Amino acid sequence: MSEYPASGPPPQIPATRAPSPQPRPTTTLRQRLAELRGPSVAPHPLDARALAALAANPGCKRRALLDGAGVDKAGLATALGSPAAFGQSQFAFIRGNAFEAKVKADGGTELLRLLVERLGHGAEAPTEAKVPDLTAAGPEGRAARTALALREATAAGDWALLDHPMLALEVAGSPAYLEPDAVVVHPDGTWTVVEIKSFPMVDGSADAAKVGAAARQSAVYVLALERIAAMTEGAEVGHQVLLVCPKDFSNLPTASVVDVRKQRAVTDRQLTRLTRVEDIAAALPEGTTFDPERSPEELGTAVEAVPAAYAPECLAACELAFHCRAKARAEGAVESLGRSVRGELGGLTTVAGVLAAAAGKEGDPADPTVAALRRAAALRAEALAGVGGGVACR
Repeated sequence: MSEYPASGPPPQIPATRAPSPQPRPTTTLRQRLAELRGPSVAPHPLDARALAALAANPGCKRRALLDGAGVDKAGLATALGSPAAFGQSQFAFIRGNAFEAKVKADGGTELLRLLVERLGHGAEAPTEAKVPDLTAAGPEGRAARTALALREATAAGDWALLDHPMLALEVAGSPAYLEPDAVVVHPDGTWTVVEIKSFPMVDGSADAAKVGAAARQSAVYVLALERIAAMTEGAEVGHQVLLVCPKDFSNLPTASVVDVRKQRAVTDRQLTRLTRVEDIAAALPEGTTFDPERSPEELGTAVEAVPAAYAPECLAACELAFHCRAKARAEGAVESLGRSVRGELGGLTTVAGVLAAAAGKEGDPADPTVAALRRAAALRAEALAGVGGGVACR
């Protein structure tokens, strides 16, 4: 006999519920960046000089990603067949180290004398200053030890000289560790960045381009110090940096004060506008890597997967500039002519398109850029015709 009643439909048997899908394991940003540079490759440190150059070209996603991931761009450029000669000569490096050691000798007595002479407003130079030990394991440990030493020195209300402190600054979503030559803590709680350079200061002034580069580099240190000062009672970061250089081609140190408020504001604004590294990495094809063990063809494909914003100014600041310039020229991109030219050409993005618009073969005549190009082409033709006619009359 059936178990079901004689009338009515049989009872519904509950359907077996399918198991809910397990969430996919998430990859942290640190892991993703390690995959990009190669699982066995240590991250290439990002210094203040590179940071200043990065801030000068915030639209370049390629540089933001490679620097954020700690990729060795010099090695990558060599593997791609476009090496760039960057860095100091060995002689300049040894000379700079010897001069810095002279400035910091005897507990930084000469350095403090120069500091008080330029920023002390008539105060007497201290006979000694505390020089805290900043030794720690790894850059993170050194940055934490530096922050603690700054707080302790500020609370003590004495002079303190931090020799090669380690500062941390978040750039495009990842930390960058910076190492200024020195930071001096004043008794009133002011923190002053000290930059020691080996280029000469003749008759009280130095090469303007080199001073400007030092100012932009120091502005990065000021930004990093401000993060620590915001959490330190009584601390204030000075926007006047002490630049120490050899005097008149000698080995005697002299100094000048450089106001970096403008450079600090520009750098802060540019770093804030940088596209976050994780957003750039998320848009890359699966398996993209800049591992130096890969073939040049694979590395070239990986590099081209990241958009670049090349400009001639990159030649003085980026190891991949020659590679990017070759690609920009091959594509006929107007960026290879400079940012100012690119800005004047509006929607015209290639040299071929610009020439076609000037010749009247392409473009809307109502477009002011096209109209200006055609007028310029007509004036050039008139000038060349006049020169030709003058030659023919002789």
